[in-house]
Amino acid sequence: MKEMELTTRRKVKTGMGDRMFYLISGLILTVIFLLILYPCIFVVSASFSSGTAVQSGKVVLWPVDISFVGYDTVFHNVNIWKGFMNSLFYTFFGTIINVALTMLAAYPLSRKDLVGRDKLMLFFTFTMFFNGGIITHYILVSKLGIIDTRWSMLLPGAMSIYNMIIARTFLQNSIPNELLEAAQLDGCTDIQYLFKVVLPLSKAVLAVLVLFYGVAHWNTYFNAMIYLRNRDLFPLTLFLKEILISGQIDPSTVSDPELAEKVSQLAGVIKYSLIVVSMVPVMIIYPFVQKYFVKGVTIGAVKG
Repeated sequence: MKEMELTTRRKVKTGMGDRMFYLISGLILTVIFLLILYPCIFVVSASFSSGTAVQSGKVVLWPVDISFVGYDTVFHNVNIWKGFMNSLFYTFFGTIINVALTMLAAYPLSRKDLVGRDKLMLFFTFTMFFNGGIITHYILVSKLGIIDTRWSMLLPGAMSIYNMIIARTFLQNSIPNELLEAAQLDGCTDIQYLFKVVLPLSKAVLAVLVLFYGVAHWNTYFNAMIYLRNRDLFPLTLFLKEILISGQIDPSTVSDPELAEKVSQLAGVIKYSLIVVSMVPVMIIYPFVQKYFVKGVTIGAVKG
């Protein structure tokens, strides 16, 4: 037994070349990780620092002269609250529409008995590489009569072909055809099979779709710039863009008079505080879908 264990250990012993590869790869990944981590730490630290410390460049890694004035100003700003609620609305209802359309398209395309499945898939794939551009999109939205309405943030791009292909691949590889045959023997219709069998078994891909679509809706600003004119409909990202570009916030939008006087001196702190506030919803959602996320994004991967 000892001889066999020694032989096994010799077989799996890592050579010098492999160890050098692992070492270099580890160092490169560590550097990349630190390059990504440092800006996040800096933004959080700056948001908890005083305006003077931020403007003078004293904040490097940790907060200097800890202050919550930036967050106080952000939470007393009418536009930010309005944009925050609009972004929640667009993210919630937009994600529901996206996931529903994606699954309704992915499920029939995953069925081998669908007539013309390959041609339909070719048609969907064609739209990934060729489209009419921004002008034709704007004309279409204008003809539909949804310019400067909430629908202009929900309907354009209601389904991502890339996400639909992910969902289709999952349904093909993870749900055996025997389940469909058994359900049909029991008198189950296609709609019943979709809602009672397929969707409950598709939690992993649903989590991936919710995360992909939700983050996209939360961060979107380009469609809002094109289709929206009413500031009451602006998402949070548009107000954030205005503040980041101008470097300041309009004192007239701050409800607290004392804070309004200090706004001009707190432009940098407010900017970083707003960035942190805009990241919070995504940071809250991810832990709940993380359980299924890894499984969902590795669909179709080669297993060793």
